[in-house]
Amino acid sequence: MDYTESLRTFPLLKNIKEDDLKALAAFLKERRYSAGTDVITEGDDGDEMFILIEGSVDIIKTTVFGDSFVVTTLDDSMHCVFGEMAMIDHDKRSSTVRAKTDCLALSVNQKDFDRFCHDYPECGVELLRLISINLVRNIRKENENLKLVYQALIEEIEKG
Repeated sequence: MDYTESLRTFPLLKNIKEDDLKALAAFLKERRYSAGTDVITEGDDGDEMFILIEGSVDIIKTTVFGDSFVVTTLDDSMHCVFGEMAMIDHDKRSSTVRAKTDCLALSVNQKDFDRFCHDYPECGVELLRLISINLVRNIRKENENLKLVYQALIEEIEKG
C-alpha cells in the first residue's frame, strides 16, 4: 500500500521532495499491532524506528524498583515517530512502547535507513538533521523534568 500521502503529514517528512519520499516509502515496512501488544520492550536491543500511522501507544518506563508507569501517550494525530534513538545507535531500548489501541505503524531498520541515506544523501542528511532536532527537544524536556524532580526532592528533604 502507498503511504506517501500519510507520510507527507509528518513534520519530520514535510519538506522532503516527492521522489525522495516515494523512495523512502519503499524502504518502510507495514506493522500492525493489537491493543495491549508491546511494539518495543525496554532493555531489548533495537535498530528500528517507527512512524505511527493509525492508533495510539503508551510510552512506559520502569523504575529502579521495577514499577512501570506511563510517561506519555502518543496518537496518530500527533504525527510522531518513536524508536529513532535505537535506529541510530543500535542500542538497548530506553522504554517500552505498548499499543493502547490497534495500531498501524511503518518501520525502517538501521540497515535499510543507512542504505536509503547512501542512495539519497541529500534527503538522508535532512532526515538525520530533523531526527536530531527531535532528540534534542526530548533531551531539553527531560532536563526540565529532572530539574523539577530534583527540586521536589530537595523540598521533601528540607521538610524533614
